[in-house]
Amino acid sequence: MSEKKPALKTGGSPQSRFQVDLVTEAASTAAGERAAQASADGSKAAEESKSRFRVVGFLDPGGLGSATDIGLPPDVSGDTVKSDSVSLHSTGTGQTHISDSHSNTYYMRTFGHNTIDAVPNIDFYRQTAAPLGEKLTRPSLSELHDELDKEPFEEGLANGEEPSAAEEAAALAAKEAKGGSVKFGWVKGVLIRCMLNIWGVMLFIRMSWIVGQAGIGLTIAIIMMATVVTTITGLSTSAIATNGFVRGGGAYYLISRSLGPEFGGSIGLIFAFANAVAVAMYVVGFAETVVELLNDVDALMTDEVNDIRIVGTLTVILLLGISVAGMEWEAKAQIVLLIILLAAIANYFIGTFLPMESKEPKGFFGYHTAILLENLGPDFRDGETFFSMFAIFFPAATGILAGANISGDLADPQSAIPKGTLLAILITGISYVAVTISTGACIVRDATGDHNDTVSDTVNCTDAACMLGYDFSICKEGGCQFGLMNNFQVMSLVSGFGPLITAGIFSATLSSALASLVSAPKVFQALCKDNIYPGLGVFAKGYGKNNEPLRGYVLTFCIGLAFILIGELNIIAPIISNFFLASYALINFSVFHASLANSPGWRPSFKYYNKWVSLAGAILCCVVMFVINWWAALVTLLIVLALYIYVSYKKPDVNWGSSTQALMYNQALTHCLHLTGVEDHVKNFRPQCLVLTGFPNSRPALLHLVHSFTKNVGLMVCGHVRTVSRRPNFKELAQDHARCQRWLHKKRIKAFYAPVISDSLRHGAQFLLQATGLGRLKPNTLVMGFKNSWSDGEMRDVEIYINTIHDAFDLQFGVVILRLQDGLDISHIQGQDELLSSQDKPAGGVKDVVVHVSLAKDSDSDSCPSKTTSNQSSPLILRDTKSPLSLTDQRLLETSQQFKKRQGKGTIDVWWLFDDGGLTLLIPYLLTNKKKWGDCRIRVFIGGKINRIDHDRRAMATLLSRFRIDFSDINVLGDINTKPKKHNKLSFKELIEPYRLKEDDMEQEAAERLKAQEPWRITDNELELYKAKTNRQIRLNELLKEHSSTAKLIVMSMPLARKGTVSSALYMCWLETLSKDLPPVLLVRGNHQSVLTFYS
Repeated sequence: MSEKKPALKTGGSPQSRFQVDLVTEAASTAAGERAAQASADGSKAAEESKSRFRVVGFLDPGGLGSATDIGLPPDVSGDTVKSDSVSLHSTGTGQTHISDSHSNTYYMRTFGHNTIDAVPNIDFYRQTAAPLGEKLTRPSLSELHDELDKEPFEEGLANGEEPSAAEEAAALAAKEAKGGSVKFGWVKGVLIRCMLNIWGVMLFIRMSWIVGQAGIGLTIAIIMMATVVTTITGLSTSAIATNGFVRGGGAYYLISRSLGPEFGGSIGLIFAFANAVAVAMYVVGFAETVVELLNDVDALMTDEVNDIRIVGTLTVILLLGISVAGMEWEAKAQIVLLIILLAAIANYFIGTFLPMESKEPKGFFGYHTAILLENLGPDFRDGETFFSMFAIFFPAATGILAGANISGDLADPQSAIPKGTLLAILITGISYVAVTISTGACIVRDATGDHNDTVSDTVNCTDAACMLGYDFSICKEGGCQFGLMNNFQVMSLVSGFGPLITAGIFSATLSSALASLVSAPKVFQALCKDNIYPGLGVFAKGYGKNNEPLRGYVLTFCIGLAFILIGELNIIAPIISNFFLASYALINFSVFHASLANSPGWRPSFKYYNKWVSLAGAILCCVVMFVINWWAALVTLLIVLALYIYVSYKKPDVNWGSSTQALMYNQALTHCLHLTGVEDHVKNFRPQCLVLTGFPNSRPALLHLVHSFTKNVGLMVCGHVRTVSRRPNFKELAQDHARCQRWLHKKRIKAFYAPVISDSLRHGAQFLLQATGLGRLKPNTLVMGFKNSWSDGEMRDVEIYINTIHDAFDLQFGVVILRLQDGLDISHIQGQDELLSSQDKPAGGVKDVVVHVSLAKDSDSDSCPSKTTSNQSSPLILRDTKSPLSLTDQRLLETSQQFKKRQGKGTIDVWWLFDDGGLTLLIPYLLTNKKKWGDCRIRVFIGGKINRIDHDRRAMATLLSRFRIDFSDINVLGDINTKPKKHNKLSFKELIEPYRLKEDDMEQEAAERLKAQEPWRITDNELELYKAKTNRQIRLNELLKEHSSTAKLIVMSMPLARKGTVSSALYMCWLETLSKDLPPVLLVRGNHQSVLTFYS
């Protein structure tokens, strides 16, 4: 081994594959000398870069060494170095130039560059498809820790190897493509979009009417309530957006990565649909305004309804063209629309300061305290209420996710989404309050529009209009067309230049439509990429440098156009509002849920959130849903619930580290700790089984039978003792552990896989018996397969097998042993089962199977449930060649699957001969509760005296009825102690003959020495002492054949052997004799503590 140790390199030593270069404090030489030395050592650098392990220094006494000797990271030696202090580049002439910005050897000995142990780097933490940089792989623990004679690099680039020219070119092209994509900052990407979406047509044509109905005070309260909801949602959005890198998909991405695919998938679909239908809503709003203008000048094309459809269709086609042209064009269009919108709002406020006498008859008088005071309180008419006003206004406050919806197109979503969203909510909230106060202080509620309606001396009126010289009292009778209550176009009247308000309405509707037309495909594309709903993958494809979802644009266009042509938007509008509110509610709930789960991964950089405030926000959103429209809220909840159930049922194969997982862990941990503080009670006893299966697919019959009575009832752990004579491979053990657990999950077997490495089955079983489990979730029953081929193998293995049973009893475990006459172990049959999940399978039609390969088949491979000898490897992936099986193997395969299928009508015969606490009776009861065994009836067999058979049967029937266990028959066996048949006794004698000590035929000292060497041998004294017990086992086998030869399963009290008195061979012979030539036998012995009770 000495030649394999790394040796210190001296000046003239030959190159070694593993070397540690000495670091000297020699002063740096001239730059020319360094360049010449680097050129001379170029071949050395190339040679060294190919090595698997390199621990290199920086300078040798002769000057500067190779590229790897100047402190370059192993993954960049040779051509390009990304470093602030040292740069290395090729001139194309074979020479290498090194520039040291500090001309100092200190900077060439940067920490972390003289070892393959990597320093912290952001690129190590990127995901595979990281859009902002290339993922690097840090050295694995094996590369740093394993001995030098190992080859730890199994796949990918070894440390120090360079990618090929083709790989480098592909990486460069990918980087250039990314560099060319358009990314927006927080103003252009979030603030402007959110403001445009929140400032809708409501601002211009409904705000004044709401002020007239609710008054200034209640209108401000409505705005504040809506702002509270949106602000809490904005804070929650900011918290999620700053808890890690945000990709495209907006609300869907935020919810799905927080709460998991079930909530994310359901909300993602309806959120995308809501945005698509919102396009139709906004376009129809625009078209209605255009058609009104056409109607004013008698320029209608057909009639009003069809004109709306024509204008709407042309508008949505224009918007589609802008969207398809790319995000850059769409962003430019948004800026133009924002300028128009801001000009319209400014135009309105300027107009409020320019009162004109011609506008006074229509109710506009400029700012007056009397008007302000009169409009301060509510004046609800036509059955309107505070909540109906709130329902009409609230959709104007939505749109806060417009920026988050294009999160994939933001340069820095973590910074942009919080700043842009919250500032947009603040600005728009202030603007709505300002408009409320200004309209309430300038315009009266009712006006006739007639110049002649001035105040006369005979009229006694006290309202604000009277004080200003006008009498609008006739409006109380109805019929007036002006004022806050009657004229939706009040803002056009007030403004300095009326047509600019119309332009503002156009801008508000078109900008909202454009934002929705962009949001819907982006969200839908992200949803389709995750493949949560089958059949939607066709919409995941993106085009161009910005990965534009062109197919999604076309789909959104079609949905929007369909609703424009249908025209029934009054029905669909409340549902759309509720869809948005459901998204807001779940975003708020996501923050609460993540905070409640207390996962270390939940650490948003945005700190201004509170889990209880977020929960309140979620509840508020749900309340608002019902306030706006109760039936629409119910429809929304039903749709979300249906999609949630569907996604839960489909169980998409994704793992996003959601807070649902974190909370499940938290709850499991909490409940485990709570259970630990509670004493076990007999009523809550459940069999928690440690099943020595080996690899889970090795003994299917054992696995399926135990799973039948533990599923949804108790714990099941598949224990696997791997006995190895060489040094254990723990990496392989970890890989097999993951693969086997995945196999159990795929087969829907509710069990855990627990492997251990040990020098023998007994020691490994001891480890499992003592260490498996957590608190109260700890096995209490050991389940093993019967050692069918024990007589053909070494008796040392029988000694280990029997001692394992003794160990279980010592640790107060119950023991269950399953015997099938054909055996249990099918691991030697090639192609018998898959132990791979779908992602492990190679492409193509070739089937990979996992089998256990033995160079020489163990004689006891069927009976040591968890034994992998040094000749056995872990599961190997082999090609299934469909080679023909022998008749024995065919029968073995068939019987191995017998407990997987429905058992049909039959009996489970329970031979409850000895009271072990009731486990012998509980297991068959649990079996009959399952569908597979539901048609089977329990028959109970007990021992008794011939003269008290009826009494014993009645006593057992009473006991069973008190235990509430159904049975079909009770048989009292009065002839158990009858002597067995002579030929059966002879068979037993032949069975034990090879294992007898025969101490009477040898000297006492020799007999003692042989017994010490082979403790399993049966002494004559022992045979005589246990003669009656031996005869009982032989007799019981005769009775079993007589009464239970047709049973589906025999559950039998397992005989006990006193430790240190009964030899292993004799005990094994008892078990063999008792259970041979019978249907499946389950030998059961509890730990003699009650597991059944008849007390409530």
